[in-house]
Amino acid sequence: MATMAAERATMRRSLPARVLRGVWLLGLTLLVALILALGLYRFVPVPSTLMLGRWLTLQPVERQWVPLAQISPNLIRAVIAAEDQRFCSHAGVDWVELNAVLEDEDGPSRGASTLTMQTAKNVFLWPGRSYVRKGLEIPLALAIDTVWPKTRVIEVYLNVAEWGEGLYGAEAAAQRYFGKPAARLTPAEAARLAGALPNPLLRNPARPSRGLQAAAGRVQRRVGPLGPLGDCALPG
Repeated sequence: MATMAAERATMRRSLPARVLRGVWLLGLTLLVALILALGLYRFVPVPSTLMLGRWLTLQPVERQWVPLAQISPNLIRAVIAAEDQRFCSHAGVDWVELNAVLEDEDGPSRGASTLTMQTAKNVFLWPGRSYVRKGLEIPLALAIDTVWPKTRVIEVYLNVAEWGEGLYGAEAAAQRYFGKPAARLTPAEAARLAGALPNPLLRNPARPSRGLQAAAGRVQRRVGPLGPLGDCALPG
């Protein structure tokens, strides 16, 4: 009896150590998997977690991966102007914008996600809003910016961005809404696509509402002053 009691006591004492060891091993496994994925995703077509979720639930996905050279510079610059005007100058996280949001006396009334953070969310994280997910976006974005060139970040973003129910990527969006490849998008068409990104399920670039027309107009006005700040994402 004494021996059995001693063994149970030893097991109780060792349980926290086993739990900690399991957590450590899980964290290490996830870190190694992330490093491998970052290296692999620099070169191969990348799915988004939304796409994976639709495939797993047998829902249709419309996406045709195209290299950055087959996407109009009009769309590249429009998306930068609309979503992340300092894309070419920050290292994945726009600390200026993030600090401005955090210091807003009225509370966060706008987002501070860069295109790199949005890419991290789309490729590695889950949809929906939460402080945990937002906290994970920052280190992921910094890692992505370290491993991938700016052209790869924008290439992945434009191939996984959601532009409608089950519709992902610039090529599929250009074909559905304008009946042409993404390489031939005009400045006005690119501005509509960029303006639809904040609410892609309710905004139709082919039949723009008054709100989308206003958003597209703002995008076009921002593209001009963007200047060289959009050139880092253009294919060489």
